Amino acid sequence: MLQRWLKSERSLDVALLWLRVTSASIMIAAHGWPKVLRFERLWDRFPDPLGIGSAASVLCTIGTEVGCALLLIAGLYTRLAALPLAFTMAIAAFVVHGADPWSKKELAVLYMVVFLTLSVTGAGSLSIDGWRAKRRPREDQKRPQGS
Repeated sequence: MLQRWLKSERSLDVALLWLRVTSASIMIAAHGWPKVLRFERLWDRFPDPLGIGSAASVLCTIGTEVGCALLLIAGLYTRLAALPLAFTMAIAAFVVHGADPWSKKELAVLYMVVFLTLSVTGAGSLSIDGWRAKRRPREDQKRPQGS
């Protein structure tokens, strides 16, 4: 019975829910929210790897690490919300920590892989995206116009 459940679509949906909620919650708690709390100290000395200024860089990072992570938790616009998170983690790993040893890059690379995976898989049915997809009629179920 367990083996049948593990191969079911429901187990995939539960796994995607778990992956979304845990990775995004940890991103907010460990990275995004601490930046919000330290914003006044960070706005003029935050790394500026894209050349947009420290204040803009920290605002974009906070917006991504908090805003996009909240969208992932809800499973709303999951594929789209995961991309800025993956991009931010790629910049952190390969630009900000580019010259650092692997141990400094490892966590950002792991987050990047998780968020890239979610951008490919989507949220699964246990999400707002999944609920919205169920409400939309599929192409083969739409009525012809004029009937």
